[in-house]
Amino acid sequence: MLKITDIRAKRVQLKLHEPVVISRGTITHADTVVAKVLTDEGICGYGEGSGATFITGETTETILGAIQMLKDELVGLDPLAIGHIHRVMDQALVGNGSAKAAIDIALYDIMGKAVKAPLYKILGGISSRIETDMTVLIDKPSVMAERAKEIAARGFRFIKVKAGSDPDEDIEAIRLIREAVGPSVHIKIDANQAWSVPECLRIMERLLPLGVDLVEQPVPYWDLDGLAQIRRKARFAVMADESCFTPQDAVALIKKDAVDMINVKLMKCGGLYRAMEIDSVCRAAGVGCMVGCMVESRIGIAAGAALVASHPNFRFADLDSYLYFEDTGEIRGGFIAKGGEMLLTDEPGLGVTVDMEWA
Repeated sequence: MLKITDIRAKRVQLKLHEPVVISRGTITHADTVVAKVLTDEGICGYGEGSGATFITGETTETILGAIQMLKDELVGLDPLAIGHIHRVMDQALVGNGSAKAAIDIALYDIMGKAVKAPLYKILGGISSRIETDMTVLIDKPSVMAERAKEIAARGFRFIKVKAGSDPDEDIEAIRLIREAVGPSVHIKIDANQAWSVPECLRIMERLLPLGVDLVEQPVPYWDLDGLAQIRRKARFAVMADESCFTPQDAVALIKKDAVDMINVKLMKCGGLYRAMEIDSVCRAAGVGCMVGCMVESRIGIAAGAALVASHPNFRFADLDSYLYFEDTGEIRGGFIAKGGEMLLTDEPGLGVTVDMEWA
């Protein structure tokens, strides 16, 4: 039986091509945490934890500290007993989803390597192809439109637009973006909790002629009644993001009849194991899912892509963060991307190669 012998974690700085601006803040650089789980049979797995103080409440330092704390609970356990490991982690530490995700992803990487199969097949999939959107960040409306035009020209059929800085500018940005990309590109809008219920209804009503598919997290995460009110009154789909971290959160949203979809992020929920639990709740209730990302390298993105490839209730993918970084060469592989299409490799596990020094 395999046993975990060590867990290591390292801060990795990812250099952004340009700042990431959303309604909740500006990200000028990106640190992520890469975890390495070692076993007694020489098989090791890699995972990633990437938090944000304004979403998960985590920093690079807290992720590193949490992984070190969890290591003491996990060394000696079977890395394939992932459900049991999650129970142990949850008993030892509340929250800290990004730290748990780093360990969880590494465990699934080990599982794939142990049976010599790619992760998307381990999770039950047969197709290695998925399609992701790409995000237009907050800027002047004319700049956002030009950016959207460039994204569409690269072959992306789905565009996600960040909003929430100013309602009138949000509307103008979507108008210009639709003019720039034409009628065939699908547009989602993400307000990151920035609107009130009346603002959302007013803005989205004006956007209906422009063909916006859905609005993501328009109101504060705690306002489930507000989400439900929007969904009752609106003529567009509503997606939750920051309102859902756990399977229990998904149940609460569904009981409120507040959402059409939920954005499931591995870094929020603690990895693939909990993400699949959220998906099971949603699928049973007829609610769709999307896999989103934080500021992640190819490790986290490959894990999310495998989930989309293997679970059809994940109807959309928002897995574009790796595109914002300069390639360091330390982390490579996992998938080949052309425009919005991602082709997962058939290498065992994540298929990601990690070349870095470990203390």
